[in-house]
Amino acid sequence: MSYFTVTSPSTRPGSARRRGLLALATAAALALGALGLNPAPAGADAAPPSGPADALQTSMNDLVRTGGFPGVLAAVRGRDGRVRDYTAGVADLETRAKVPVNGRVRIGSTTKTFTAVVVLQLAGEGRIDLDAPVEKYLPGLVRGNGNDGRKITTRQMIQHTAGLPEYSKAITSSFFESQHRYFEPRELLDMGLAQKPVFAPGKGWSYSNTGYALLGMLVQKVTGRPVSEEVTNRIITPLGLRDTYWPGVGEQTIRGAHPNGYHSKTGEPGGELVDVTEMDPAWGWAAGQLVSTPRDVNRFLSALLGGKLLKPAQLEQMKQTVEAPGLPAGWSYGLGLVKIKLSCGGHAWGHGGDIAGYETRNGVTEDGRTATITVTALPTTEAGVKQVGAALDTALYTQK
Repeated sequence: MSYFTVTSPSTRPGSARRRGLLALATAAALALGALGLNPAPAGADAAPPSGPADALQTSMNDLVRTGGFPGVLAAVRGRDGRVRDYTAGVADLETRAKVPVNGRVRIGSTTKTFTAVVVLQLAGEGRIDLDAPVEKYLPGLVRGNGNDGRKITTRQMIQHTAGLPEYSKAITSSFFESQHRYFEPRELLDMGLAQKPVFAPGKGWSYSNTGYALLGMLVQKVTGRPVSEEVTNRIITPLGLRDTYWPGVGEQTIRGAHPNGYHSKTGEPGGELVDVTEMDPAWGWAAGQLVSTPRDVNRFLSALLGGKLLKPAQLEQMKQTVEAPGLPAGWSYGLGLVKIKLSCGGHAWGHGGDIAGYETRNGVTEDGRTATITVTALPTTEAGVKQVGAALDTALYTQK
């Protein structure tokens, strides 16, 4: 999800998937339900800004004071290359510890852009034909209930136009029942393919984590190596993203300094928040498993749009967008990248991510302004979703 995603209104255990306006969620969290939020307890004042007080700091303070998010952290980079870090709220509701500057967080569906870049790099090397049927690389894998890999292309999977059903719908409706559950990638795929297609390939747009699970398998088949290793060797290490990593099998904690992530116990706005920092993110896999920091996400997006990760032909294809029903007016979806309309009249490129405990929004403008913001709980109301998106818009609009 570009710095934004599409999520649905708050859900309760057993209810339908949450859909909102601004996130292309790492969707498992959305479908797992119980996405509630609790106003920060009295005394959860914003942490002092790392740089001069400005509109972004005010916006982040409001996310804590009126939005009910426990903590907020952000990093912005102006056209002049100057970097500023911001924090608000607290990292731990019990100890009241400060939010660590540039702390590590789970970035959810921002992982999709990393996966898409690897696929496009392989296309640039002539190892993947984006318009060939998936059947060519994964013979016989995509079958059942009307799903057919002979009719689906890699390009359609990257762009969410393949019509593949969503595997997260099959995961238990209560996040807490699956919080520590490990899922094999093939298990995720099978849960998706057990359902009928949303539409015929190429005949619509529907956000699908199942498509990105398939992309992860495609990368592994073509390279003979784990997709986590390909993302690390092709992107993370070359760019020096020292605080970004793909959690290992069974790894449930977050390494290094990080704010705790919280999740609603009831799914109701104002409900009790439960610490869900420790969880198994395997259900996100190639669609949403990465851990990173605001600064690292900014560096990644700047390098990507600056032509440092893809050949010109592949970057141009990545930026060719289609209409994406459900996204705000003026937004569209490319190949693992969202084109976002800004209030100032320009646009940014990015891909947001939602996962239990964390919501991340990010974007980079054509002139080089970059920003990433993370709140430490998923919003439970449309107003909360909009408030987070507005903070990012403010960050990109005010940076010089």
